[in-house]
Amino acid sequence: MSRKDPSRKDPSRKDPITVVITGASSGIGAATAEAFAAKGAHLVLAARNKGALDLVAERCRVAGGEALVVVTDVTDAAAVQALAAQARDHLGRIDLWFSNVGIGAVGKYHEVPMEAHRQVIEANLLGHMHDAHAVLPIFLAQKRGTFVNMISIGGFLAAPWAAAYVASKFGLRGFSEALRGEVSQYPHIHVCDVYPTFVDTPAIAHAGNYTGGKTSVPPGVLDPRSVARAVVRLADRPRNTTAVGAPAAFMKITQFATPNLSAAMMNGFMGRYFAKADPVPVTGGNLFQPPEDDGAVDGGFRRPKQRRAGIAVAGAGAALLAGWLIARGKSPPASREGEPVSER
Repeated sequence: MSRKDPSRKDPSRKDPITVVITGASSGIGAATAEAFAAKGAHLVLAARNKGALDLVAERCRVAGGEALVVVTDVTDAAAVQALAAQARDHLGRIDLWFSNVGIGAVGKYHEVPMEAHRQVIEANLLGHMHDAHAVLPIFLAQKRGTFVNMISIGGFLAAPWAAAYVASKFGLRGFSEALRGEVSQYPHIHVCDVYPTFVDTPAIAHAGNYTGGKTSVPPGVLDPRSVARAVVRLADRPRNTTAVGAPAAFMKITQFATPNLSAAMMNGFMGRYFAKADPVPVTGGNLFQPPEDDGAVDGGFRRPKQRRAGIAVAGAGAALLAGWLIARGKSPPASREGEPVSER
């Protein structure tokens, strides 16, 4: 019996998936890195905080993956180009790029400094554009690859007191749709959007806060790991749009039916909340420098009773709104390819 040539690969054996994650130092990025690592992925992790990245990378190695840390500020286009080149050289190819950076500034639009608004746009919109500009030529050369954009339900639902954040997310949704059109002739290149509702991550406490009141989250806040699982699934089953969280479909239908009313109601809620919130100093948070306590996945806001209440309220609200639309002789918008479909 002839011996197998050790230089030839077994066609039934799959190589480990290769993944780049920006914004990997905490929250959804860190959770996704660990989820991919548990499947034996080879990872390149990028963010501004090396210490936090090192912590996440070590957890990835313990989980069974390999991880390289590359300190990168995505607002610097040249730095992102260098990240992509280093990742390609280190990994041999890039199967999936998770563009995950997201920061925010909370406060009435005119009371938040313009430099804070500008930084949100630089990171949340231009940063993702820098990611795509760096990796798309690599995907085209490979003739395959998946670009995953972390957007959030803020890409569909306007949130007063977070105007720049919403502007960045609405813009990012349009950018992704345009990009999908440009790569539509390449059947193995995918642009995937992910729209979670509120997620329990350190980003909530790290955001710029110009309200003078302590920030919190609504009931039903998501575990970052549930969002990570949705991203990991996209590696094998790419889809244009994935919404994560029970309230997502309800929020989109609400925006479709009464867009101005929902924003006005949100504005009233925010005003009442911050009028009663515990006072805190005004801060730029992580807008201009990374926080010192990064590396964590969870933000510490999640409670079991809170999760159950949020799901129940969302389900009841969706049913009431659907009934109202039917009574008016309208149907909720049909789900089509490329539109959000809630995943858990």
